[in-house]
Amino acid sequence: MNVTPSTESSSSATAIQSRFLRACKRLPVDATPVWLMRQAGRYMEEYRALRTQHPILELIKQPDLAAEVTMQPIRAYNLDAAIIFADILPPLEGMGLNLEFIKGEGPVIHNPIRSRADVEALRLPDPTESLWFTLEAIKLVRKQLDPRGIPLIGFSGAPFTLASYAIEGGSSKNYLHTKGLMMSDAPTWHLLMEKLSEVVGNYLLAQAKAGAQALQFFDSWVGALSPADYREYILPHSRHAIDIARQGNVPIIHFGTNTSGMLNLIQEAGGDVIGVDWHIDLDTAWDSLKPETAVQGNLDPVTLLAPWPEIEKRTREILDRVKGRPGHIFNLGHGILPGTPVDNVRHLIDFVHEYTSIQH
Repeated sequence: MNVTPSTESSSSATAIQSRFLRACKRLPVDATPVWLMRQAGRYMEEYRALRTQHPILELIKQPDLAAEVTMQPIRAYNLDAAIIFADILPPLEGMGLNLEFIKGEGPVIHNPIRSRADVEALRLPDPTESLWFTLEAIKLVRKQLDPRGIPLIGFSGAPFTLASYAIEGGSSKNYLHTKGLMMSDAPTWHLLMEKLSEVVGNYLLAQAKAGAQALQFFDSWVGALSPADYREYILPHSRHAIDIARQGNVPIIHFGTNTSGMLNLIQEAGGDVIGVDWHIDLDTAWDSLKPETAVQGNLDPVTLLAPWPEIEKRTREILDRVKGRPGHIFNLGHGILPGTPVDNVRHLIDFVHEYTSIQH
């Protein structure tokens, strides 16, 4: 299924042949496609070796290094898609925020947004200038992926998730500053989200133009909100970003965690594929969505640290719920965790292909 015929250009052949892209469009496939969030990362020895030589932002901002990290899991496993190695936070740098990754602490914004003046000062950069490195990495990776017939996914953080980092100054458990701004100063909140939606939408569109064949819209932290708050404060801005990105004419995956209570609203905001985490059964989630929807998910990432019989059991349960229904992309409910055994990742991917080749 992933072999590129010589009669086609590699780009068009990938679009026609790829299990992953066919599943995004709910077309028949010979086996369920698999890719895994954070499939390139700290659990891989090859990645850890690079990190001893280069800080994270250097890996992201040097296109040849970002391309190398993107390809590491493709060389290691029989995956059905690659995802460009990047991070959701660099778009904030172009807007004027000072980002640093601190060992043991993670990302830190040194000048967080706390006032209307802070929001008004934010720039709306051209992604071809502020994020040129990721766009260049996409071009480099496509040259390596096309002969393999494997498509490339681009991505961006969604407006709310970016806002939460920008306002909190880093990770947060309760989003006190973020929700505080949202609840106390709606005009400033909407101005911030309008700016972020423009930046996100144009960045995604630029990735599609650079060669990304699908796009993932990461709203990782939006599950911290109630459905009512999502509808009022988030949905219009997410929809605007996705509408801009849709001009790239590639499938869009809309992913969030802890969103089982508002999957219908997530879908209303847009996306061809809805990402589902492990807090809801996959068939229940799918039945709550429109019939023309594809879904992605939804194994608990901790499962991959369990013994293989338990991994197989839980994976089989997910696949049995789907029963070969067109439009399923197998993935985790969030990213691969550090310390995950690489053999478990390899066995998972192969098992999904083998088990579902019978179903299909």
